[in-house]
Amino acid sequence: MSLSVKRTAQIERSTKETSIKLSLDLDGSGKAELNSSIAFLDHMLEQISRHGLIDLTVNAKGDREIDDHHTVEDIGICLGEALREAVGDKSGIVRYGHAYVPLDEALSRVVLDFSGRPGLEYHIDFPKETVGGFDIDLFKEFFQAVSNHGRITIHIDNLRGANNHHIIETVFKAFGRALRMAVEFDSRQTGIPSTKGSL
Repeated sequence: MSLSVKRTAQIERSTKETSIKLSLDLDGSGKAELNSSIAFLDHMLEQISRHGLIDLTVNAKGDREIDDHHTVEDIGICLGEALREAVGDKSGIVRYGHAYVPLDEALSRVVLDFSGRPGLEYHIDFPKETVGGFDIDLFKEFFQAVSNHGRITIHIDNLRGANNHHIIETVFKAFGRALRMAVEFDSRQTGIPSTKGSL
């Protein structure tokens, strides 16, 4: 397997609640074009793109007059589906990724596995309920959707932190770094990285 294989995906999702177009390139340079209509979420998605070296485009409209829940969750669904499609049969990839990322007083760890089995362990105690006017509960919904639809096992732990912005930014940066590690090609790996022969 080599970079001559294009690892890209384009996902469109349209419901009565949201309309989303998302595209990504796993072997990009970290370029992001983001218009989720939620500024803080765009800021966090940019962290995944930049630190994961993934080119990511998101255009989303949702029923934000109700709240941000449907938009955030559905973007997570689309990102998960795009990751699953772009990584293909996972032949030759590292499969596992992990990263610790600090930002001032905050430190977070993300560990993930392109296992084919969705699962989220999410351990963050935020000191406040919002950040930049954004409901922090929605971050768990986002990562749950990525895990479910990408069929990725994800462990997220905030180890310390006092500032909501710092905490969640370390999580998204660490997710990007762990993702980059997991989808890289392993020069010593041939075939599917599993004793089962499939993931």
